Amino acid sequence: MKKVILSSLLGLFAIIGANAQSDSELVQIGVKGGVNFSTFTGDDLGGDPDSRTSFNAGFVAEIPFSERFSIQPEVLYSGQGFDVKQSDQDNFLDNDENIEYQLDYIQIPVLAKIYLFKGLNVQAGPQIGFKINEEIDFQPNDDAGDVDFDEAEDIDISLAAGIEYKFDSGFFIQGRYNYGFTELIKDYDVHNSVWQAGVGFMF
Repeated sequence: MKKVILSSLLGLFAIIGANAQSDSELVQIGVKGGVNFSTFTGDDLGGDPDSRTSFNAGFVAEIPFSERFSIQPEVLYSGQGFDVKQSDQDNFLDNDENIEYQLDYIQIPVLAKIYLFKGLNVQAGPQIGFKINEEIDFQPNDDAGDVDFDEAEDIDISLAAGIEYKFDSGFFIQGRYNYGFTELIKDYDVHNSVWQAGVGFMF
């Protein structure tokens, strides 16, 4: 799996590098980060899990093809999963924290980016996620309480869509929603659902 992730990253940066060499003025590379509000959706959940609050961070590039249209590839760490609320009656671990099911990915979205007018743009495109961590954390605020888990599929295919405003300085703010098409557990209708808000800077 590590070889697959490394090969994907090298391929992505090779594409960016090739475009930068052919016309470096057209390509921008930057960094971004933000907050995730993630949960699961689907008919086989058997409940309504609370969202897990985590973060995303990584690298972004913009390759313009016209004044209004660009392709935007990214490579991000994305903390996903959901929270399991506990009541006082069933808190058998003597723990007043929520239990977190943590399902973390390296996400590689490739988005079509359309400018509606100067600065304001909408984005949408496919995203492939490589699972790098899956565990149940009984003490999310401490280093203890982690129990390794291995039930979810290693690769998640999803759709990412959102809106962004980019300032002349290169600073941008954005909001995005990601919906996973992959069944996280084979033959079960359970999918990733993630809202994201963040900021970034293009160099």
